[in-house]
Amino acid sequence: MPKIQTKTEKEADWEEKKSIVDYISSKLKKADYYEIRLVESKGDSILMNNGNIEAVGFGDGSGIGVRYILNGYVGFFSTNFFSKEKVDETIERSLKINSKIGKLGKKTKFSKEKIEKADYTVKEKKRIDEIDIKEKIEYIKGIDSSLLESQTKLISRMIYYSDEKTKKMYLNSEGSRIESEIPRIDIYYRFAVSENGSTLQRYWQNAVSGGFEKIEEKHVDEKIKKEAIALKRNIIEGVQSPKGMLEVIVSPEITGIMAHESVGHPYEADRILGRESAQAGESFVEPTMLGSRIGNTIVNVVDDPTVEFSYGFYLYDDEGVKARRKYLIKNGIINEFLHNRETAYELNTHSNGSARAVSSHVEPIIRMSNTFVLPMDYKEEELIQETKFGIYIKNFTEWNIDDKRLNQKYKGNEAYLIENGEITKPIRQPSIEITTPALWSSVIEIADNLELHAATCGKGEPMQGIPVTMGGPSMKLKIRIN
Repeated sequence: MPKIQTKTEKEADWEEKKSIVDYISSKLKKADYYEIRLVESKGDSILMNNGNIEAVGFGDGSGIGVRYILNGYVGFFSTNFFSKEKVDETIERSLKINSKIGKLGKKTKFSKEKIEKADYTVKEKKRIDEIDIKEKIEYIKGIDSSLLESQTKLISRMIYYSDEKTKKMYLNSEGSRIESEIPRIDIYYRFAVSENGSTLQRYWQNAVSGGFEKIEEKHVDEKIKKEAIALKRNIIEGVQSPKGMLEVIVSPEITGIMAHESVGHPYEADRILGRESAQAGESFVEPTMLGSRIGNTIVNVVDDPTVEFSYGFYLYDDEGVKARRKYLIKNGIINEFLHNRETAYELNTHSNGSARAVSSHVEPIIRMSNTFVLPMDYKEEELIQETKFGIYIKNFTEWNIDDKRLNQKYKGNEAYLIENGEITKPIRQPSIEITTPALWSSVIEIADNLELHAATCGKGEPMQGIPVTMGGPSMKLKIRIN
């Protein structure tokens, strides 16, 4: 049996690791600037495939990531050794490399930001690290059982559970010192329903920051059952989608993927400056487009890490900058980009706390957090009742968008015909193909039913999959359906 550390032992171990952070700080006094991130993560994972538990994992790791500027050139190193001897070797090696190859690049400067001192924790009523793995397995089995109760022909079904508690300590040479502890839980599922020789597939992610009680509040077992029943009905009763210029109501899930892909990503300042072109792509947005119109006046899109218990929650980013709500689109106008301290300096502004790294072993880069459309006063039912002939798209089966985040396509999965203000027949995979400015200019009404849906956003080289949410309320669009 592995030794279980007492709380006192855990605290002592953490304090010892923090002392190494302070030791590294003392060794970098000659640097123009430095920042040190100590990260410790622990968690469990469970994979269930077609009712069988195929894998159970236990993760436990810690490390230190250090970024510094010396003579104007950026250096970075990381280590998972916590001895002064090993740290000395790593620092010496990094400084030698930086002195030889740093001058091949251009000099870097960061924006001036406030000194921050903070210590925060996401509260848990049911601590994820105190719940036995058997209880977590039973929870997953309950979701699988609910899916089977849908009485649909399931040709495949997979559920993946993971949780992780991440503890961080950050300090920089300017005097900022921040500690945090954030627990996260993620449930990803995928299943396929077959009827009459046709098959439809559904995949989705439900995730939170917080204790086990927060994922229980998502009622994943009820959702997955309803979705399976809806797909079966779509296959049996679904009719061909109407085409042409129509009024289309999209649910919060569709609103969310639109906001994430066509607003969040192209508003990342590193993309705008061409820094991500070889990895994640470029942006159609130019710095000079700030203040220009891109959508209807009722469209407001924000990115807000401070939403409590959201999957993308944090109060300070990985550059020590305090998080806040950013208005990417305000009243239809391009209002703000997502910045780290480097892009903020280049574009003569301040960082808005958008830098994150997935671990201590990579540098923080510009990332979204919780990106969503702000709600208005309409009820979703009113949007439907006011539609004489149109369609309602509840969720999607696929989407794609070009590298500049300009031309995009969204294909509906569960979708319905609207006739004389009522939802009638299910329809098969309506498809929206549109440009970003045309999309947000086509919004004619926005409801009040705000929802946030979890996702894992990929970006960077090596790839960094970061926790985010995307969402909004239902929206009515006047667009062409193909």
